[in-house]
Amino acid sequence: MPLSHSTIDFLIIPIVFYIVVAAAQLDLGTLRRDGWLFETTREVGGVDSWYAFYTYYDWRAVQWTPIWTTLPTQFALLFFNILHPPLNVPALAISLDEDVDTDKELVAHGISNFAAGCLGTVFVLTYHTLRFYRVGGGSRLAGFMLAVATFLLLTIGTWPIAYIRALFPRFFGKPYMDCHVTAVMVVGALILVLGIDLVKEALWDTRHRVSRLEYITIISIMVTMTVWDFVIGVLFGIVVSCFFFVVQNSQRRSIRTCYTGDTAISTVRRPADHRAYIREVSNQTRIIQLQGFLFFGTISHVEETIRSLVNDVIFQARPVRFVVVDFSLVAGVDLSAAEAFVRIQRLLAAKGVVLVFCGFSRPEVGKALASVGVLEQPYVELFETLNDAMEWTENAYLRAWFRAQKKETTPIVLPGRRKVDVDFHETLVGSPRRLQLKAAGERIIASELSTDVSAEPLHTLFKVFGSFDALDHASLSALPPYFEHAAFPAGTVLWEKDDPPNGLYIIQSGVLRASYKFAEHTPIIEESMVSGTLAGELSALSGLARNARVVVERDAVLWRLSAESMKKLEEEHPHFAQQFVRLVLKAAKVDTDTLLAALATR
Repeated sequence: MPLSHSTIDFLIIPIVFYIVVAAAQLDLGTLRRDGWLFETTREVGGVDSWYAFYTYYDWRAVQWTPIWTTLPTQFALLFFNILHPPLNVPALAISLDEDVDTDKELVAHGISNFAAGCLGTVFVLTYHTLRFYRVGGGSRLAGFMLAVATFLLLTIGTWPIAYIRALFPRFFGKPYMDCHVTAVMVVGALILVLGIDLVKEALWDTRHRVSRLEYITIISIMVTMTVWDFVIGVLFGIVVSCFFFVVQNSQRRSIRTCYTGDTAISTVRRPADHRAYIREVSNQTRIIQLQGFLFFGTISHVEETIRSLVNDVIFQARPVRFVVVDFSLVAGVDLSAAEAFVRIQRLLAAKGVVLVFCGFSRPEVGKALASVGVLEQPYVELFETLNDAMEWTENAYLRAWFRAQKKETTPIVLPGRRKVDVDFHETLVGSPRRLQLKAAGERIIASELSTDVSAEPLHTLFKVFGSFDALDHASLSALPPYFEHAAFPAGTVLWEKDDPPNGLYIIQSGVLRASYKFAEHTPIIEESMVSGTLAGELSALSGLARNARVVVERDAVLWRLSAESMKKLEEEHPHFAQQFVRLVLKAAKVDTDTLLAALATR
């Protein structure tokens, strides 16, 4: 490796120094006394061994009182050394424009500094490593050569200098004089260049790479360490960094997005009239997706946002039944933020609003909320994912409508949690929320309740396709003979992913659950299918392999149209077959759009 410009400079400085000394015939002893050369306390070339200084240590002579009085300084240095490697190892990689393995460097720092502390030598410093790299010592061979050379110098001692001095007594002065030939200006130049380089990296190189607050922090710490001392600078840096951390993070948005339930419906496949009803009444659901770390500096914005939802004037115009808080992007919650959710729960409970928590991807988030007891409070629900939470709220809206009907209706089975603790009918009589549910249900679902179709599968076919075209008994009368009745208990696997299609199904009762796995490292997507919907229609029509695993979640009664029956229908009733395929494609498009819309908001 060619020598760098800085390396040549440090080789030239001592040569020029001694040329000037020789030309002026200056006495080295005088230069040493005047501070131009380093002094030594022992005779150069003495007989003491390199390990002699270890023998001078006497435990009985140690004064422990000064050690106790310097504990604050020791703790400050300890704190700095803890922060030193994680900060400076990446900085070393940037300075060298090389890839440095942080884990290996941290282990090497720990081992070397521990050994240095036990043996009483100098600990590893970043600028030592940086200077070694910049003079060409970037390989394992260079490190090994440095270690060997250092050990040889340690064991040999200063006798080579004494030998050279004996050869040139006139040049080195009187024999009895202890004369060190290392010029102070060489080490001074090294320290000066290194200091200028480090100041340049700290002030000049970072001027466009850090924020204004971070730059002020760097300057203030440097000034404090220069004017006072290192310990005061460390303590000042800790205080200033904590202050700026709070200021910066308080300015960040803790709410990623906020929207209503009609734009983030669940992945449940429902009949068209149920879906239309849910879309209309789900504007009573507010979804707040949080992000980052929640602490006293960021939780205030969340609390103000939720308070604005139940403001008396806004609440009358846009009533709220559920507030869903998604924690899937939250890194952590401190005690003050967790206590803020207790206040939020009390505020919402007073208005009859249910607070729904979901997305606890990190266990520490759930533990923080559980520690303040908010999860056990009334009007609080907890779910694993946002989709589960939305599925539960939608089921609550549907149950509220069907329970409020005085006449007998066909019982429905809904997916997800069976128990719904919210009683809409008794708690919301005459309220804007109740009136909106009642109006939407009478306008959308009431027509289904009045449909007088007793035979199956005609009744289910009307539930599936009734919203797409004006159908009557005649248009679907040719279809029932081609469907096969099938009943399956809960837990039955209808098909696995990549299985060949065995037909399409219409669901008369019960619940099916499909599990989609699109790639190796993507989460499994769950889709529930309730009565009045289709299952396996696209793969059956296309003849392609199944793209999901489907399991019976609740005891189900199904009607299957096999590939053979579909072919027979096309031969015997081509017009009905064409109309049926068109209806299936319409239903499949709506279901696919619903699934994609739900996934887009997650």
